[in-house]
Amino acid sequence: MTLRIVTADQRLTEAQGKTTIALFGPSGSGKTSQLLTLPPEETLCLDLEAGLKSVQAWHGDSIGIRTFPDALDIACLIGGVDPSVPADGFFSEGHHQHLLARYPDLARSIATKRIIFVDSITDLTRQAMAWAKTRPEAISEKTGKPDTRGAYGLLAREVIALLKHLQHAPGRTVIFVGILEKVTDDFNRVAWQPQMEGGKAARELPGIVDQVLTLSLFDRDGDGWRHAPDTGAERRFVCRAGNPFSLPAKDHSGRLDMTEPPDLGALLAKINRI
Repeated sequence: MTLRIVTADQRLTEAQGKTTIALFGPSGSGKTSQLLTLPPEETLCLDLEAGLKSVQAWHGDSIGIRTFPDALDIACLIGGVDPSVPADGFFSEGHHQHLLARYPDLARSIATKRIIFVDSITDLTRQAMAWAKTRPEAISEKTGKPDTRGAYGLLAREVIALLKHLQHAPGRTVIFVGILEKVTDDFNRVAWQPQMEGGKAARELPGIVDQVLTLSLFDRDGDGWRHAPDTGAERRFVCRAGNPFSLPAKDHSGRLDMTEPPDLGALLAKINRI
């Protein structure tokens, strides 16, 4: 890797060409349907849920992913080589060259895509856990029995590495979709949190991405909105931290309102000022 000065104009150009988003919402809130707002010729959906039935009218390309090693391979083709990893590691030069030789047509197709829609990160972590349980790190050296702590540690390391690799993919907007679940504690207090295997990956994801959005149902309440995830009449994006609904959100662009209409394509244009 060659060190170089990046000018302010170069940073601005690069920033306008890409962003990373974590999009959460309760089951059935319409997260996958946001594909219909994205340009099909420029968008690739990584389908980990086998759940594209709701968007049959969308004419873009998708890749079905059923195992975590397949997810690592696709992430390598999207993000290229990570010069910081060991020569025999995931995302190394050797890994990338092996994939280019094995999947030349797939690599050429991926190279034409500007937007990567990962549906969903919830299922990605489930696949990662299934994979982690088969690895030597998840077997106790003393007893030869499964080591749950080792499996979770491996899951966290590899999932976070994959997320960061996609975050650094040059010229790509990456959207991680995930389920938001309602959690009620012993004092009957309600909180909303991403549904993911392993707490570490869930905690670190908001710090990895540029934007965190929650898509849910709302009812009008005077000049504002009331969160009604089960009965609401209108879908809205919640875009800012400290929102009155206590929903996950973050806006690094500074260009979004507290809530926005449920159109991801329009939201990307607003973020990038296209």
